[in-house]
Amino acid sequence: MKIKAISILILASMLVSLGLAACGPAAAPAPTTIKVAILPVLDVLPMLVADAEGLYAKHNLVVEFVPVSSAPERDQMIVAGQVDAVMNEILSVMFLNQGKVQVQAVRFARAATADQAIFKIMSAKDSGITDVNGLKGVPVGVAQGTVIEYLTYRLLEGEGINKDDIKVLAVPKIPDRMSLLASGELKAATLPEPFATLALQSGAALVLDDSTHPEYSHSIITFRKDVIDTSPEAVKQFLAAVEEAVMLINKDPQKYANLMVEKQLVPAPLAETFKVPTYPTAGVPSQAQFDDAMNWALEMGYAKVKVSYADCVNASLLPK
Repeated sequence: MKIKAISILILASMLVSLGLAACGPAAAPAPTTIKVAILPVLDVLPMLVADAEGLYAKHNLVVEFVPVSSAPERDQMIVAGQVDAVMNEILSVMFLNQGKVQVQAVRFARAATADQAIFKIMSAKDSGITDVNGLKGVPVGVAQGTVIEYLTYRLLEGEGINKDDIKVLAVPKIPDRMSLLASGELKAATLPEPFATLALQSGAALVLDDSTHPEYSHSIITFRKDVIDTSPEAVKQFLAAVEEAVMLINKDPQKYANLMVEKQLVPAPLAETFKVPTYPTAGVPSQAQFDDAMNWALEMGYAKVKVSYADCVNASLLPK
């Protein structure tokens, strides 16, 4: 009888323990890993700040950055499924979605404003070009089929230059564009910041920048459509972390000057003087912005199929 009583007590104890375990807090789910291809440009700073400040871990994510040296390399990686997300531009999304919907833009990465330019049309030191009228019929160095070419057309058209008087020359790599501009072989080129500032210090002149027509100039964060479909909560958490990082940067930009330099987002000669930019809060390109870029791509022959805004832009994952 004594042995039986002890057995009953042990069984009761086990049942109580199991009951307490069942009532206790559930184990935290394993963090989701997101791979992001990034170019060494200022547009990616908020994503890097989110990492440096531990914001991804806070949102139960592990984010792995995959450095790329060019837009084609970046696009190849996302098409191949080697990365989950990229920083790109709306034209890139349109081109990637020509055959089928492969990617969607989920947030602005960076955007021009009336007091903060991203891209600038520069003229060579001894070109004699001092205003937009001087660019009529003059080849402007651009990366063909990209936001840089699109912006060059829209900025010049916005200043009254006829499309037939706009000439561009394909010089895909920024260092090559800067070198040809410095030597005078190119009389004009469109450059992103901070390279435009570097060119200015080397004797080039500013002709026009996108602060005059900021509606045309922005970059975006883009995810693969299958990642959005299968892991929407992870994408939401990623965007929440980026949003927090943007708030931190905009509150105290110079706090992240060293990180900007460490990650080589600015050329070494500008490390001490170039100011950290401000960044857009949660948002995506508008229908009007999308339509204008789509129409330009079709008109120029870069796109064969008119893809829809709904297929290419997804605002549903942004923090509320």
